[in-house]
Amino acid sequence: MRMRTILVALLLVLSGCGSAEVPVKVRPTQSTGPDVLPIKLKALTTDQCYLAPGTESPKGCQKYVTELSSAAGTIRKRRPDLSSHADVLDRPIAAFRAANCQDVTAPGGPCGQALGDMATALTSVKSLVGG
Repeated sequence: MRMRTILVALLLVLSGCGSAEVPVKVRPTQSTGPDVLPIKLKALTTDQCYLAPGTESPKGCQKYVTELSSAAGTIRKRRPDLSSHADVLDRPIAAFRAANCQDVTAPGGPCGQALGDMATALTSVKSLVGG
């Protein structure tokens, strides 16, 4: 009797092995890693276009403006609670681009004002994000 119970149990276990079920593959989730936003904002605050916006050539600040625009997008994605601050950051960037400041070599004027407004907005959002 005992042998019969073992054989029945073994038969049940083995019958499950040949089933037509497809094995489920579990993919590991990707880690989002550390938040790079505070690091990016800190790096932007070391740029001369941030430190001395009224004396820098707007044309020479094009890369800074592009990075700042990218940071505004990152703020919206990673910190939706700060979207309104990203909007404040985007306004002087839009003014800079609308005035074709990327072609202006002389410091100051409306392009210098736009750079100054970017610096003010960056200071504000950096204090909220931390880092």
